[in-house]
This record gives sequence, structure tokens and C-alpha cells, in this order.
Amino acid sequence: MPELPDIQAYLAALGPRILEERIERVRLGSPFFLRTVDPPLEAVEGQRVTELRRIGKRIAIGLEDGVWLVLHLMIAGRLHWQAPGAKLIARRTLAAIDFAQGSLTITEAGSKRRASLHLVRGLDALEALDPGGLDVMTAPLVEFRARLSAENRTLKRALTDPRIVSGIGNAYSDEILHAARLSPIAMTGKLTDEQWHTLHDATMQTLDLWLKRFVAEAAAAFPEKVTAFRDGMAVHGRFGKPCPRCGAPVQRIRYADNETNYCAPCQTQGRLLADRSLSRLLGRDWPKTLDELETLKRR
Repeated sequence: MPELPDIQAYLAALGPRILEERIERVRLGSPFFLRTVDPPLEAVEGQRVTELRRIGKRIAIGLEDGVWLVLHLMIAGRLHWQAPGAKLIARRTLAAIDFAQGSLTITEAGSKRRASLHLVRGLDALEALDPGGLDVMTAPLVEFRARLSAENRTLKRALTDPRIVSGIGNAYSDEILHAARLSPIAMTGKLTDEQWHTLHDATMQTLDLWLKRFVAEAAAAFPEKVTAFRDGMAVHGRFGKPCPRCGAPVQRIRYADNETNYCAPCQTQGRLLADRSLSRLLGRDWPKTLDELETLKRR
């Protein structure tokens, strides 16, 4: 799922292409993509784009008459900038927003249709779509700590809850926790003052690093290859590969459609975290350390 750095890169790329330009029409490739009926889709035709915003992991396109088009790409949705009137590809292209100089197309890989488009009128309706998460790029430490520790949760869950933190998902939470040398299952209610300082700094520095990189790339070309797995990431998507800090193999916990990647020596004092499915299978034989894991592999 595109997260804060990816969304900001999209906004940086869209700005010079569609700000102050008029929408000629919106073509739907999938009727399920549009989740609202009022205002009608036809209401945006001929309207000038006046503003672009990030609402959590959503992209909001503001028009001169107060209507907003709000795109939520979910896991597999992506944006593309193509020639005017670009053809809609069956089973892949959800919609196209046509301008005189090009078409903004929205695609979604796979068979599940989770991406969405909402049309709303006015700022109150727009803000109603905001899950309410904290903007960690501007929040001071005291506010950051208060929001994440309001409920006693694991750090991984707290960082990825859109009601608590805005724009962070599976990928960047892994990178943040590795940078902070904190376990993904550490409880927010048990962090020390020093650990809160470290986590706050790691969050801002990690997001800032990737945000600057992606925005710079978006200035040169429209971001067509947005992915959760990036060259240069420390642990996310790097299961079995060496940790760039200590060289130990990166570990993972799988659950549902997600996984958590971490370095045992750097983040959990060398202890392996139990993968739900594998630990259920192995029971008491689940390895507790990297040495025990290597021994189990050799059996």
C-alpha cells in the first residue's frame, strides 16, 4: 500500500500536471471503484483543479466549486500519467481522469477491488474521510508519545493504525523500528523515556529520508513503479538477507496478507519472534534464537 512518502511523491508529480487545469471527463473502467453518488460524477467535468492534499493514505483533488475527488489506492492501486484519452485496459484500469494535456489513470493489480474513489462536497465532508491519525512529521515528542501510548499496544500496531498515526503502513513501520532498534512487539506502555526519544527521532528521520528521495525522483518523472519493496531498505521485504547494521539474517512474522520484518540481534536481543502459523505447527520446538533456528534447518 502506498504510504506517506509514496503519496507525497504522487502529489509532487501531479502538481505541475493538473493544478489549474480543467477536468474534461472521468471515465470509469469499474463501476465499483466509485463509492458515492452525490455529487454525481458529471459534476466534475469542466471544473478546474485548485488544490491537492494528502488525507492519511488518500489523495484528495480539490476543484473550484468545492467538490473533492478522494482516491484511496489501498494495497494494489497505482496512478499513471498517460497520453490524453488513454485507453482503459479491461480488468486492470479502474478509471481515467482526462485533462487536455494527459490522462491520470488508476489501475489495480489482482482480482480484489479495494481501491476507491469518493466524491464529496466541502471541507467538512473531506475531513470526515480522515481517520484522524497524527502527522508525525510535525508532531512534537510529547504529542507523539501521548497518541501512541493512549492504549497499550505493540509498536507495530500503534504505528500502522491510521487512527493513531497518519500515513504509515507495513513497510515504513518496519524501517522505523529497525532504525530505533526496537522490537515490533514491544508494548507502548513499557517504553522508557529514552526509547520514546529514539522512536520519535527514527520516525521523522526515516520518513524524511524516503520522502525527499521520492519527491526528487518525481520531479524528474512520474512515479510509475511505486512498491513497498525498495532498494536501500534495511529490513522490509528482505527476509533472509543480511541486516545492513549487524549482518544477521532478517527475520519475519507472517499474518493475514501482511508480514513484519525485523533483525533479531538489533531489535529483540537475539530472540526470534514466533510466527503464528509456524509456531502453531512446531509448538515447543519453535526456535528461540538464531543459533537454534540454524540447528533446526540442518535437521
